[in-house]
Amino acid sequence: MKPGGYFSIVAASISALGITVPAHAAAIQISMQNLVFAPAEVTAKIGDTIEWVNKDVFAHTATAKNGEWDVMLPPKKTVTLVLKKAGAIDYYCRFHPNMKARLTITP
Repeated sequence: MKPGGYFSIVAASISALGITVPAHAAAIQISMQNLVFAPAEVTAKIGDTIEWVNKDVFAHTATAKNGEWDVMLPPKKTVTLVLKKAGAIDYYCRFHPNMKARLTITP
């Protein structure tokens, strides 16, 4: 097989199957400080990683109202979540229900 031949066959196969390969996923940081999610509204894509950073001295959660996830964040810790489904998801902190935010996930 000539140089580049294998790559051409793989690329043609992927193209013929209609498979899309994301360029690269983004890491999006959301902080929790002074009983607030910041930013309160975020738009991300499937495959992106949300990185919640708890800057407070007490625990928080990032709890999706639709039950999609429930992330526990101890004080001064960071937790990540890879987004797998499109949709608009409202979430809150179970310990501090006035902390509210929205994550919009696009394909």
